[in-house]
Amino acid sequence: MQWNIPGTVIPVDLNQDPHIEDRIKGMFLGGGMMLGQITAVTGLEPYTVQNWVKRGFLKAPENKRYTLRQLCRIININMLKDVLVMEDICGLLQYINGNLGDESDDLIDDSQLYFLFLRLAVCHARTHTPFESDEYLDAVLQEYQEPIPGAKERVKKVLRIMLTAWAAAQLKQKAQNWLLCLKESEEKE
Repeated sequence: MQWNIPGTVIPVDLNQDPHIEDRIKGMFLGGGMMLGQITAVTGLEPYTVQNWVKRGFLKAPENKRYTLRQLCRIININMLKDVLVMEDICGLLQYINGNLGDESDDLIDDSQLYFLFLRLAVCHARTHTPFESDEYLDAVLQEYQEPIPGAKERVKKVLRIMLTAWAAAQLKQKAQNWLLCLKESEEKE
């Protein structure tokens, strides 16, 4: 089953590639990523990423290199922006990570959040398991260590919203594709 890794333009075959997380992590074997690499992975324009840094949605890169954590924040925002407005995305991330420019107050690292989400999305895409289930979310969060009491429940709520928004974006794209096919078939008549 052909699929783009959520929030990226990277195609994968879900049946052939069991280590999707490693594909993202592997991009950092040589250190951080430059802006051009970030935009190649996400499909975003450079000015969009720079604007997000300027607006405080993520920490500025050090020596023009973005970390895995920053890439995952960018990917999280990118995958949610088709369904949620930027203020809601920031509010969602602030709910678990406080000040978006300060990583010291985070309940969960952005890369850990993204990889938990990715596990949910892959499982949902392969099995169509209902992601609203607490059992499904609890299984993914089993290894998450709470830095403060109640953190796991907050992360769980955010993951549920992220997965629902991502699924809504998938359905929106499917509807747009069907509409395009309908228009094309009408033009041929």
